[in-house]
Amino acid sequence: MYLIKHLGTEVLAMTLDEFEAQTREELEQTLNQLQAATLLAAQLETRISQTGRTVQALSQRIETFVTEQRNQ
Repeated sequence: MYLIKHLGTEVLAMTLDEFEAQTREELEQTLNQLQAATLLAAQLETRISQTGRTVQALSQRIETFVTEQRNQ
């Protein structure tokens, strides 16, 4: 059995197998969170690009409209 310290507080004593299982579970959760964050970042990048293209198209439409109005 080992005495584990976590964030400055003592945690229950556990066997090496228990420690290994807990560590693997926490690592798996952390990697899943990292993967989720990476996917969200990619989705955000896509949305930002789409928004940029929409703003450019809207700007062009406004410019065309204003030019047509001035020529009338």
